[in-house]
Amino acid sequence: MRTCRATRWDGLGLALLLGLFILRPIVEPSTRAQSPAQPGSPALSDAEIERFLQEARIVRTRGAGKGVTGSIRATLTDGTISHDAQIQIVDERRTTGPSPKGPELNFRDSWTFNVAAYRLDRLIGLNLVPVSIERRYQTKVGAFTWWIDDVMMDEGTRQKKNIEPPNPRMWVETMQLVRIFDQLIYNMDRNLGNLLITKDWRVWAIDHTRAFRLHRTLKNPETIRRCDRDLLEGLKRLDDESLERELGEYLTKWERDSLLARRDAIVKLIGDAGPGALFVRSQK
Repeated sequence: MRTCRATRWDGLGLALLLGLFILRPIVEPSTRAQSPAQPGSPALSDAEIERFLQEARIVRTRGAGKGVTGSIRATLTDGTISHDAQIQIVDERRTTGPSPKGPELNFRDSWTFNVAAYRLDRLIGLNLVPVSIERRYQTKVGAFTWWIDDVMMDEGTRQKKNIEPPNPRMWVETMQLVRIFDQLIYNMDRNLGNLLITKDWRVWAIDHTRAFRLHRTLKNPETIRRCDRDLLEGLKRLDDESLERELGEYLTKWERDSLLARRDAIVKLIGDAGPGALFVRSQK
């Protein structure tokens, strides 16, 4: 009789263990899929981020919160990493459109410029623009841009609260680089809300859907005073061949020619200012 009771108990225990084992994989994937992006995700190269944005599955979407271009915030997962992306599918052409200084002729607001801004940023060695790639979302094609983690505030909040950066020299240098980039791409919509500041005081420039105008002169040349030496060399290396190779899918020949004309104007301004206008970018 003892043997019989022991056998019945062992069988019951085994059944319970098997039941827990079977149920476990049904519950866990659902929990992971609904979790927000983890700030502790491992550091990834641009190529790895591009591949993730292109291939990862969308598990959740909601409004991005800021902006007027109907941006969507999406959580993506590839089974190993979960992270958020900003999706923009806006692509408008109008005879006139809004701008900070009144109606703008030949208005363009397009997701394609987000991808172009990212690729141009890397061509000249800035690393201020998050990775952005082309991908289909539902029935339309748009830009999927890596969501910046650990954002402490934007530049508007910093100025409003009068918060001083821990390294004023590096901050001034970084802001000068942002201004040069905005003049290069003729950015019509740089506002303080799309300069994000992370907890380590790194600056990220986002949302470039209203840039790359056909103007061959600079929008605000007076904002350019100093330039990083490496950035200047990166600007000088730009030519139509490299622009067509890297940005040809997203910028027309006229847009690329206008960009190069503005590049020439920036290089001349810096050259005219003399050696004192050059600096080596601070790392800390």
